[in-house]
Amino acid sequence: MKKRYELGVDEIESFVDEFLADFRSGVVLLKGDLAAGKTTLVKAFAKKLGITKDVTSPTFSLQHIYSDGVYHYDLYNKGVEHFISLGMLEELEKEGLHFVEWGDRYLENLLLDAGLDVATIDINKIAFDKREYIVCIH
Repeated sequence: MKKRYELGVDEIESFVDEFLADFRSGVVLLKGDLAAGKTTLVKAFAKKLGITKDVTSPTFSLQHIYSDGVYHYDLYNKGVEHFISLGMLEELEKEGLHFVEWGDRYLENLLLDAGLDVATIDINKIAFDKREYIVCIH
């Protein structure tokens, strides 16, 4: 299933509702340029899921765990190979939603081959306050 959305910041909440109706557990690979809005999107998901912790990108720590079932990863600094070498793939098998910033096609194929539920969200900046979201749920 592939869908395309053009949304302003004030429309993200309805997007999150629709996404969660179709995908409640698995790995969500977030793709997009710097400042595309990957962490902003994770914040919207966390808010909808009742997370009150401050949501920030785990750029330097690699992983943030917000609750049982809500995980956030950032592969920007070290890349997929480093993530794999640390044994982090096993983390992605845990029940819940795993948001992975900077996931790539290689990781996507690896996860699909392992039988994990995977969704990708490509985020493209259209304007200062508007983004295009291309969603694919495998």
